[in-house]
Amino acid sequence: MATAKRRTAVRAVDNENNRADALPDKDVLSAYYRDMLLIRRFEEKAGQLYGMGLIGGFCHLYIGQEAVAVGIQHALKPGDSVITGYRDHGHMLVTGMEAKRVMAELTGRVTGYSKGKGGSMHMFARDKGFYGGHGIVGAQVPLGSGIAFAHKYREDGGVAICYLGDGAVNQGQVYEAFNMASLWKLPILYVIENNQYGMGTSVKRASATIELYKRGEAHGIPGDRIDGMDVLKVRDAANQMIEAIRKGEGPHIMEAMTYRYRGHSMSDPAKYRSKQEVEQMRTEQDPIERLRKMVLENELFSENELKDIDKAVRAEVNEAATFAQESPEPDESELWTDILLDAKEEEKV
Repeated sequence: MATAKRRTAVRAVDNENNRADALPDKDVLSAYYRDMLLIRRFEEKAGQLYGMGLIGGFCHLYIGQEAVAVGIQHALKPGDSVITGYRDHGHMLVTGMEAKRVMAELTGRVTGYSKGKGGSMHMFARDKGFYGGHGIVGAQVPLGSGIAFAHKYREDGGVAICYLGDGAVNQGQVYEAFNMASLWKLPILYVIENNQYGMGTSVKRASATIELYKRGEAHGIPGDRIDGMDVLKVRDAANQMIEAIRKGEGPHIMEAMTYRYRGHSMSDPAKYRSKQEVEQMRTEQDPIERLRKMVLENELFSENELKDIDKAVRAEVNEAATFAQESPEPDESELWTDILLDAKEEEKV
């Protein structure tokens, strides 16, 4: 699941929107397809385990939004950083975090990334450049800006990616962070994953201005809205924005128009939208199906090849679920660990 190298385009085709797109090499497309499919199957399994009572607390699934995290991750380089909110499992997987250890954390097992104490909403993997999902709405934005400041201070060439939702974008600390990021030209891409509903309220009912990519204009931050259900469009936009950021142009905002198929969390029956609306999105805009259709129409893959990818992904997810269920829960003594951090010792790491 490492970030794929950018490849030279090999052919131009017309997709379902009749636009001429340059498709990457077959192995890169395979990585996009596999990564999105891994997120989808992993989240489906997490939903099953939640229903069985094996996952407690809050659990927010990423089903439907896979193209956003995958497209952006494949535009990053080693040394870049990622931080997000509580709908975070997909972001974890594409940064290279092991599915079995992510699932172990969801089920509260000691083999999880936060030793079973973080659960769905709070796990980290600094070695993968992943600085957490965060349960407080919008809190990741100032934190992500701080990570970007660290990249600039250290002059390491890294870029921070900060994901937030259409609900979080209305929080006050977001604009304090925007102001500082613009003032100091911090290397950060703010990705607004607009899945059209903040909990149970539509964007149109919650935001006076629904063009969320323009929210940085007062601070001089450029932004753009892209089709977040098309992994290639996400990748292309991410490449352009991140390249500009690396050149020292400061923060950018990407509003990715996407859609979640499930409720806000596992406890949400999602009665605020019609079944027809959800089914229409699944039928017409599903990111995995769109890529699948494209590669089949252009004879880049056969049906059997795609089935093999699905089979391998299902096996990985099933193995992750088994690993999690067979792993022990943390000892009671863990209640007293990882509470304080010795800053002097941290400097030695």
